[in-house]
Amino acid sequence: MPIDMTAAFTFWPSLAEIAATVNAGRSTAAAETQRALARIGELDGEIGAFTSVDPADALRRAAAVDARIAAGERLPLAGVPVAIKDNIWVKGRPITQGSNLFRDFIAPEDAEAVARIEAAGAVIVGIANTSEFAAKGQTTNLLHGATRNPWNTAMTPGGSSGGPVAAVAAGMVPLAIGTDAGGSSRRPPAHTGLVGLKPSFGAIPYGPGFPEPFFGISCICPIARTVADTALAFEAMAGASRVDPHAALLPPDDGLGSAPLRIAYSPRWGLDVPVEPEVAAVVDACVVKLRAAGLAVVDGDPRWPPGAAETGLGAIQQSGLAALHGEAWKARPDQIDPDLGAQIAAGLALTGADVARALLLSEEVAVAGAAFFRDGGFDAAIGPTTPCAAWPVDLLGPATIAGVPVGPRGHAVFTPLFNHTRQPAISIPCGFDRKGLPLGLQIVMPRGRDRDLLRLAARMEAILAG
Repeated sequence: MPIDMTAAFTFWPSLAEIAATVNAGRSTAAAETQRALARIGELDGEIGAFTSVDPADALRRAAAVDARIAAGERLPLAGVPVAIKDNIWVKGRPITQGSNLFRDFIAPEDAEAVARIEAAGAVIVGIANTSEFAAKGQTTNLLHGATRNPWNTAMTPGGSSGGPVAAVAAGMVPLAIGTDAGGSSRRPPAHTGLVGLKPSFGAIPYGPGFPEPFFGISCICPIARTVADTALAFEAMAGASRVDPHAALLPPDDGLGSAPLRIAYSPRWGLDVPVEPEVAAVVDACVVKLRAAGLAVVDGDPRWPPGAAETGLGAIQQSGLAALHGEAWKARPDQIDPDLGAQIAAGLALTGADVARALLLSEEVAVAGAAFFRDGGFDAAIGPTTPCAAWPVDLLGPATIAGVPVGPRGHAVFTPLFNHTRQPAISIPCGFDRKGLPLGLQIVMPRGRDRDLLRLAARMEAILAG
């Protein structure tokens, strides 16, 4: 049956409100967890957001939170139900990366971000689906099947964080934690009307967990319905770590200051790629509203090095997949998603020089991203999160965008570069296409200005909702 999305988006109060009621004793973590479990039982058969839900484990975790509250603790995420993407370790839970190769894997410890979100009082109610190895932009795999978009279950929510976003968009949980190595926690929120933050690389610790094929660009990311909810989860997970050598404290937080921000508007993020006219029109209308509200939005495009469109960087992921899973694929190719098998085969065919060239290009992209803000005098940049809305669930990607044939990553062109720049980027809802499918606005700031980005995103969110 169709999901009432208005009811889904109002099913939960804000994260702060949930925590306040639990901290004050007007509710309990157990009651909030039972509410989430009931909602999952009602809806997930149609959506396929979760790969595993263990009510007894969830209620045990909730009881631990309630005991802490009874002992006098006050927790910023007290009793908040949360879904964790199926590539992030949760101690004692099956974490499979959406792969038959890991169908029996039980995480031996928590990822530090998971430990921190639980320390803040959140309750893990389930593990949410991902594409295999979190390495494609559609959430389906041979082990768990497809995740569907709650706005229209014939459509995909995108990927690879499709399970987490579907769980939040359908109101099964108010918060999810995903990952992002090329837009996986920005594009799926754009396709489901949510907020997804990719923090600066290192702002949230990564691991302990699986080795990744992405070579230093993947981030752990909060996904929620509002910027305020996203910011609250970010603060619970951010900070230096003794486990992750790349994690670091953010620069001192001085706030946005009183000077007006200079914001670049880049309709195609400096790339020569097609954009659906509806997407362009919705984003243009947002820019008009932002300017009318007093924001200094001026035209400005990044200048990327030749080959920076993802075709030039794809060797990094392909070679990483080949190194990690190439032998398993050669032995049993039927056990791996054919779309991932194609990437592994491509990776096995690469030379060392091919991989080195891609890594050098990644560094050039990072330099270009920093120069865009520094040399252009920009504090922030905005543009579409995706060039199209969601597409049918059984397709790897749309065959055409704006009538122009595109490859399987044509829908994903606007997000990966900001993984390579290591800069924080966020997607916020900005409207709908004519079929009623959500669209997103991507906002980017220089590396380390994550809290400024969240403040600016909250301001834009309020303007666009007005």
